[in-house]
Amino acid sequence: MSGLLYESAREMLAQLAAKQLSARELLNAHVVQHERLARKINAVVTSDLDRAYRDADAVDNARTKGVVLGALAGLPLTIKDGFDVENMPAVAGNPTLRARAKQCPDAELVKRARAQGAVIWGKTNVPYMLGDWQSYNAVYGTTNNPYDTSRVPGGSSGGAAAALACGITPLEIGSDIGGSLRTPASFCGVYSLKPTWGVLPMRGHVPPLPEHYYECDLGVGGPMARDPEDLRLFWRVLSGKDSTRKDVRGLRVAVWDSDPEFPLANDVRAGVARAGRALEQQGVAVTPVVSPLNTRELLVTYRWILAPILGAGLPQSVLEEMEGTRQTDKEEVGGNPDPWSLAFNRLCWTARFHEVASAFAMRQRMKDRMAEFFGDCDAVLMPIAPVVAFPHDQSDPFFARKLD
Repeated sequence: MSGLLYESAREMLAQLAAKQLSARELLNAHVVQHERLARKINAVVTSDLDRAYRDADAVDNARTKGVVLGALAGLPLTIKDGFDVENMPAVAGNPTLRARAKQCPDAELVKRARAQGAVIWGKTNVPYMLGDWQSYNAVYGTTNNPYDTSRVPGGSSGGAAAALACGITPLEIGSDIGGSLRTPASFCGVYSLKPTWGVLPMRGHVPPLPEHYYECDLGVGGPMARDPEDLRLFWRVLSGKDSTRKDVRGLRVAVWDSDPEFPLANDVRAGVARAGRALEQQGVAVTPVVSPLNTRELLVTYRWILAPILGAGLPQSVLEEMEGTRQTDKEEVGGNPDPWSLAFNRLCWTARFHEVASAFAMRQRMKDRMAEFFGDCDAVLMPIAPVVAFPHDQSDPFFARKLD
């Protein structure tokens, strides 16, 4: 059974359908794997096993009776702890949310997975309010990278990616506003899909805070998997849609792997090159390009839009402290913002509406430029992060941390 834990979700579903194993047996194998690795990895931080075993037994009984079952019938899943799950409300690494009522309903994406027979049994770790490329918090502690426990699994879907890499779950629902699906997948050697904003519903996701729900700009949910073909399966379940093209021959792919604002580690650049060669072997036309955008301007614009969204979840005392330095920060930043400076980031966290509106206008101009760019190519191949998984760094203040 242990070997099956690293197989694709499709293989597990095939064995369930053939009655080569039961949903209860498959669930139990994943739970045992979690228990074996809990101290070392700390990927799954809360569970509802009573409900999960009841659901697994219900699938087994229905299959015995010949009932037509859903696409994920009997497949055990964990869910990122940014999504509400009945009896397991999202805590999002925030101590003030530990007291949330357990009677919360499933998040919309969780409902869709459960409606297709998924057996949801646990929640995976995240950073505080999903705002880090690491996954540690004061509620559930630190999640480690399965390949090197001295390093991070990425964030904010770090527990999800670690669980996939460890054979603790075959699929996961993650979310992303600043790399939170993509970075953990990159750091843990698994796969994720960040869909277009608005395609998948985010109701039942934290942040924003539960009492302040809205479909926030930039934030999306998406599938994660250990096998790329499993992304297609899970995407159909979550979206009700299927991909329309399966043959990549003739596609035009631009490789964007060089920019003065974002120097790459040698290992990352080599990985992008390997991916480009693999595409060429499949008949894809691969062409190196320079950035179609001013990436410094891009990052400044992104910070003006992102930071106020995240700032809504900060403690009031922190926001008040930032307000206290706003005038001196403006003087320091001047008319040419350094997107990496602490002063500029404090301004963004306490942004005024006219500043955000200006960023929206700049974003629209960038979207128009990218639309022109995609007249000459079908896709862009580029790195997820400038580095591979880095060592844990939980030093304060958060914004003073640097990657070498």
